Amino acid sequence: MQYAWFIWSLLLIAVWLAVYCAVRAKDKRREMLVVGLWTALTGLAEPIFVPEYWNPPSLFNLAQTTGFDIESIIFSFGTGGLAVILYEWLFRSTHEKMPQSEHHYPQHQHHLLATLSAPIVFLVLFFFTNINAIYSVIIALTAGGLAAWYCRPDLKKKMLASALIFLGFYSAYFLVLVALYPGYVEQVWNLAALSGILVAGIPLEELLFAASFGFLWSSVYEHFTWRGLKNNKLKYAQSQ
Repeated sequence: MQYAWFIWSLLLIAVWLAVYCAVRAKDKRREMLVVGLWTALTGLAEPIFVPEYWNPPSLFNLAQTTGFDIESIIFSFGTGGLAVILYEWLFRSTHEKMPQSEHHYPQHQHHLLATLSAPIVFLVLFFFTNINAIYSVIIALTAGGLAAWYCRPDLKKKMLASALIFLGFYSAYFLVLVALYPGYVEQVWNLAALSGILVAGIPLEELLFAASFGFLWSSVYEHFTWRGLKNNKLKYAQSQ
């Protein structure tokens, strides 16, 4: 099981590459790559989770000796790129630039706060509460998603669908780990510090993370590039 985390993260990259090749449009490939690269930086936060949340054997024993590991960066890159593109790929959605005039609608006055809400919520919970970091992440992602929804109600269909799509994908992906390495979850995850609930061998916290991550991350590209989905019946400025 020494290389389980490494092999599992490489499997995710294999899926990323398959989707990248299936997505023919250059702008969507760029979206996958750009969001994936930025998300990879979140892998540097691994010391927050080791060993309080889990303690996986890693390449060169980096996780155990430094808290950092190479696998987390690979994993974060893959999840970021896939969470942002799966809905668009499955439903063949395309983007359009938001009219400059609509940048000034009431909800969009909170654009900066909406984009910063997830890290702000996480930092508050991390420094001022004693809950496990994974719960801080789940709450922060959900809060960030709700803020994004308020700011960009035209994206709510994509965000809700993406939460379910990424949850389904991540569940299937995690089941591969469970099948290949029986007992790995019990050995590596700190279940005593968590709910201890396993769904088909998957820690409940992993499923909550997947749903909340898909919910928020599916909207980040549109937020930062001021784009919307074409043929969306919801106007950018609608509040409901």
